Amino acid sequence: MELWLLVIGTMLFGTLFEGAQQGASAREMRPRARDVGITVGVLPPGRWNAITDVAGVRVGHVTLIRGEDVRTGVTAILPHEGNIFREKVPAAIVVGNGFGKLMGSTQVAELGEIETPIVLTNTLSVPRAADALLDYVLSLPGNEDVRSVNPIVAETNDGFLNDIRGRHVSREDVLAAVRAATGGPVEEGCVGAGTGTVAFGFKGGIGTASRVLPPQLGGYTVGVLVQTNFGGILTIQGAPVGRELGRYYLREVLEGRTREGEEGGSVIIVVATDAPLDAQGLRRLAMRALFGLARTGSVMAHGSGDYVIAFSTAEAVRIRAGSERERTFTTLRGDALSPLFLAVIEATEEAIYNSLFRATTMRGREGRIVEALPIDRTLEILRAYRAVRTGQSNHSR
Repeated sequence: MELWLLVIGTMLFGTLFEGAQQGASAREMRPRARDVGITVGVLPPGRWNAITDVAGVRVGHVTLIRGEDVRTGVTAILPHEGNIFREKVPAAIVVGNGFGKLMGSTQVAELGEIETPIVLTNTLSVPRAADALLDYVLSLPGNEDVRSVNPIVAETNDGFLNDIRGRHVSREDVLAAVRAATGGPVEEGCVGAGTGTVAFGFKGGIGTASRVLPPQLGGYTVGVLVQTNFGGILTIQGAPVGRELGRYYLREVLEGRTREGEEGGSVIIVVATDAPLDAQGLRRLAMRALFGLARTGSVMAHGSGDYVIAFSTAEAVRIRAGSERERTFTTLRGDALSPLFLAVIEATEEAIYNSLFRATTMRGREGRIVEALPIDRTLEILRAYRAVRTGQSNHSR
C-alpha cells in the first residue's frame, strides 16, 4: 500500500489528533509542491521558498487541537523586527470578494500604511484577536503616549471542522503567536489559522512561497503566505485535478443531483516585498495576487471573502514616528513593477498548492472528516497532463 494511503488510514482509524505533536509528525511526512516536481512559473524561489525570504518578516503560529471539536488557531505575520507602530510600513488591501471581516482595512485604504502585526484567525475570533493586538502594541516600550491603534485582523470561517461558536481562541493565544514569530522555514498545512480550514473540498491550511528577481531587475524578493478555505475546481499547472478527482464546484448540479452547497469559503493572501513601493504600487501588486488565486481554480463565489494584504519592508519607504512632515524617497513605478507582478502571481499560486500538499486529513466537529489531497493520485493526473517534471526532487527545506 502506498505511503500516503497508510498515513490517511492511520489517521482515519487510529486515535486522531490526540495532540498537536501527532499532527506535526504527520505533516512532516507530506511534501511541498516543489518537492514532487511541481515547478510554478519561471522565477526562482528564495532560500526558504517562504514569505520569510523577505528580510525581517517573521511568522508565528498557535495551533489549537483539543478534544473532538476544537480545530482552529492563530497565525501572526510581523513586517519587521522593530516597533511596527513607530516604524509603519506602506501597505494596501485589495478585495476580490468582500464576504469577510477584515478589521482595520478602511484605515489602510485611507492612509496606505500598517502599524501592527497582521493576525489571521477564524471569523468569530476577530474581535478578540484585535483586542489582543491592542494590548501588544500599547505595551511596547516607546508607545506609552499612543491613544489610537489600527489592528489588522483577517479571517476565514473554519466552522465545518471547528466549534467556531465556542470562540476558543484566547488573548493569550494571539499574543503567543505574535511572540513566537520567527524567520526561516514556515510551518504549513494544518497549523495556526489554517488548522480547521477546507479548500477545494480537501483539507486546506497555511501555505507560503517566494520569488526572487534577477539582479538586473533589482534583485527584489516577493513572499506570499495564504490561509486557504475556499472552493472551486482545483487546477494545478493547468491540469484539471479537481475534475479528475471527482471533487469540484457544481459537480452535483451538472450530474443532475442535489444542488452543490460548498462553493463558499475564503482566502487571505499576505504579500511582502523588499521592493521600495508606496501604497499605490502595493495595491497594484496585491491585485496581481488574485491572478495567482485564479490559476488554482478559485471561483470567488458569493459567500467567499477573498482579500490580499500587501506591504513593503524597504527601509527607505517606512513611515517613522516623529519624522518631518515631508518625506523624500524613491519608489518603483511603471515598467519596473511588471517583474514584481509576475513574481507575486507565481508565489501566490505555489503557496496555495503548498497549503494543500502539506495539510493532513482531519477529523473535527461532530465527527466530520476532511481528507487531505491524495498526493499519489494527484501526481498521476499531473503526469498524464504533462504538468509535472518527472524524476525531479527539489527539497526547499
